Amino acid sequence: MSAAESEPPIRVATAGSVRVITLNRPAALNSFTAAMHERLLPALEAAAADSAVRAVLITGAGRGFCAGQDLNDPAMAAGVDVGAVIERFYRPLASRVRSMPVPVVAAVNGVAAGAGANFALCCDVVIAARSASFIQAFSKIALVPDCGGTWLLPRLVGRAQAMALAMTGDKLAADDAVRMGLIWQCVDDIALHDTAMAMAQRLAALPCKALVEIRRTLDAATILSFDDAISQEAAAQSALGASPDFAEGVAAFKAKRAALFTDR
Repeated sequence: MSAAESEPPIRVATAGSVRVITLNRPAALNSFTAAMHERLLPALEAAAADSAVRAVLITGAGRGFCAGQDLNDPAMAAGVDVGAVIERFYRPLASRVRSMPVPVVAAVNGVAAGAGANFALCCDVVIAARSASFIQAFSKIALVPDCGGTWLLPRLVGRAQAMALAMTGDKLAADDAVRMGLIWQCVDDIALHDTAMAMAQRLAALPCKALVEIRRTLDAATILSFDDAISQEAAAQSALGASPDFAEGVAAFKAKRAALFTDR
């Protein structure tokens, strides 16, 4: 067994109230395998269950974020039902990221392709290195976007852009991804880790329940009428307005001091 093969496919660390999860197959551009999935989902579940964690930062080791599904993995053996692979691995992965009880930041270093690109886009805030790129590589192997890509892409960039990205499988530079509205920010490569960590720490200091409700209500509003969206806002405000974090935020505002939020 090589040194690379003996390394765990996921690394987990904690920096204050931020849980850092690093995809760790750098020789294969951190492409997904069954072994990686078997570590990644539990790492997310553990972060969700840990009351001390107030934000999650996801990145990749080496020169890439994630090149998508490793087609050499035994899970993708000839004749496999690709849909069954989605149901076994990618549905629970995407659903867990989208339902985390804390904000999730992706720090995209290098290529994010296929399911790797859409895994990043599942996160709440995506920050990319200037050398990073996003590729909807599915059409090149006669598939459709997965890991939530068919839902995410048109909502992020509109139908026309989503259609062209998905059909052509063209590489999208990080700067262009920002201009298109696909991701939040692009920074110089050397600044990626510090910028992403600063964002994660900033979000960790904010009220987690409110941030999670922002995610939920914004996503839900895309299929609601204007009146129903306002009704949803009212329901969310009723619940959040009864929380200790709301009382703390108001008290801090009136006292002109920094708020200390504790709800999760």
